[in-house]
Amino acid sequence: MIEETDFETFLCISKNKYQIFVYDKIISKNLYEAESKLDDEINLNNLSKFLDENIYEIEKKLSNFVRDIILIIDDDKILNTNIVIKKKNYEKHIDQKLLENSLKEVKDIFRESYQDQIIMHMIIVNKDETKNSFLLNNADTNKDYYYLEVNFISISNSFTNLSIESLSEVSLRDIPTCLLSM
Repeated sequence: MIEETDFETFLCISKNKYQIFVYDKIISKNLYEAESKLDDEINLNNLSKFLDENIYEIEKKLSNFVRDIILIIDDDKILNTNIVIKKKNYEKHIDQKLLENSLKEVKDIFRESYQDQIIMHMIIVNKDETKNSFLLNNADTNKDYYYLEVNFISISNSFTNLSIESLSEVSLRDIPTCLLSM
């Protein structure tokens, strides 16, 4: 029997196909791979059928239950947005707390402006207005202002609900999600 930490299961959903892979982390090799082409857009019934068939085969091959699936969604509905804030630098020093508070503020700005979106990733763009490293150059600085740019990758609430509904029918406990935009 293979231990559950020895492998990772990936489900890729794109406009034209579903794919599922099981990767063995010990021997660095795919243990299972299946694909289903789509004629039209994502359909809950087709996705559910695809998962039912393949999860059963995977569990049979591994002699273990699939507990986690890493979900990869490749879709043009994914939104990439950059938000930059310019803040007065009263402390003349940037520390962890200041950075955390600034990130919360940027996150709130995003949520207020894009209420129909769910944030998947927040990426700090590590550059300032002169294209220098933000975190390194601003740690101890005498500048009056600091700049923080954050890239948000998000997806519509409706698309997320569709994916979670279809996956919950297969009774998986945890579904870490990584969504990609091409």
